[in-house]
Amino acid sequence: MIKIHFRKLCMAFLIVSTSAIAQEVPSPKSHFGFSIGDDYQLATYTQTEAYFKKLAETSKRVKLVDIGKTEEGRSQYMLIVSSPENLQKLARYKEISQQLAHAEITPEQAKALSQEGKAVVWIDGGLHANETVGAHQLIQTAYEFASKTDPETMKILDNVIILFTHANPDGQELVSNWYMREKDPKKRVLSGWPRLYEKYAGHDNNRDFFMLNLKETQNMGRQLFVEWIPQIMYNHHQAGPAGTVVAGPPYRDPFNYVFDATLLTSLDAVGAAMHTRLNVEAKPGYTQRGGSVFSTWYNGGLRTTTYFHNMIGLLTEIVGSPTPSEIPLVPSRLLPNSDSPNPVTPRKWYFKNSIDYSVSLNYAVLNYAQRHARF
Repeated sequence: MIKIHFRKLCMAFLIVSTSAIAQEVPSPKSHFGFSIGDDYQLATYTQTEAYFKKLAETSKRVKLVDIGKTEEGRSQYMLIVSSPENLQKLARYKEISQQLAHAEITPEQAKALSQEGKAVVWIDGGLHANETVGAHQLIQTAYEFASKTDPETMKILDNVIILFTHANPDGQELVSNWYMREKDPKKRVLSGWPRLYEKYAGHDNNRDFFMLNLKETQNMGRQLFVEWIPQIMYNHHQAGPAGTVVAGPPYRDPFNYVFDATLLTSLDAVGAAMHTRLNVEAKPGYTQRGGSVFSTWYNGGLRTTTYFHNMIGLLTEIVGSPTPSEIPLVPSRLLPNSDSPNPVTPRKWYFKNSIDYSVSLNYAVLNYAQRHARF
């Protein structure tokens, strides 16, 4: 009798142990064979797609959604990441986001819905495939929100529905394969690829969001403007002005006068949260307003189109490459001013630096969203 009981206990322990192992969220290094941000290393989209599927299989915080085919026939994925409890009520939270965006309800109804709903935040990466930080910060951030258990991450998961969206699968596949084709890492270069990294538009895929010609644009436009209508969207780009690390909101004057003043001041507020977080974490080199050329005027891009839907549309332009580079000496950038209060000094710059900055900026945006999710 004792032997039978002991055997049952052993079997139960094995079942529990096997279940725990099966649910362990794999790190990027265990999947790709390198850490995201390692020098001279890029992930292909084929590898990234497989990793996104692993995250969805092993984390109860992740729902993988195929939002449509690309121009080359690949599946374009969006990872919906939130607490398991929120994921069970996604249909209701999507309905609330739509009702608030359509503004066909009374202020009292809107306030009640904001109390019931969750903030919805879009974070994309990889739109311009030669800007390799974008797709790779998306991988790293998705992993962190699928696995971390610190208080800040858990608060965000409880109060925010995150839409991690890959903006250009075909481009990542081409550029990463091209870069990684050389066995000698020191010979790897991000130039000279043989064709466009978006089948029809190449780098101009960001100019398609006012007419939605491309399949990738259609897929993203459907999620942004029909399905989810997020309150905040964050579009990652490269590169920042020489002598800085990253350019971001708020953007330079004059602003586009057709937008509601609340939209412009909201850009200021989220930009302040992003800028401040980097300063607190001793990450210098953020520039804003007149420190860069970016504005709210161009009406046809992924970020700027969202302003016409009253979304807080964020763009950052960050330096960085899998091949180590340099922050150059630009004397005019070294003296602090209101555009660049915490200048960066000349230094060697690594891919990991750019990934770390990008993840911090994502956390800043998401933390802002969870703190201001209700009114």
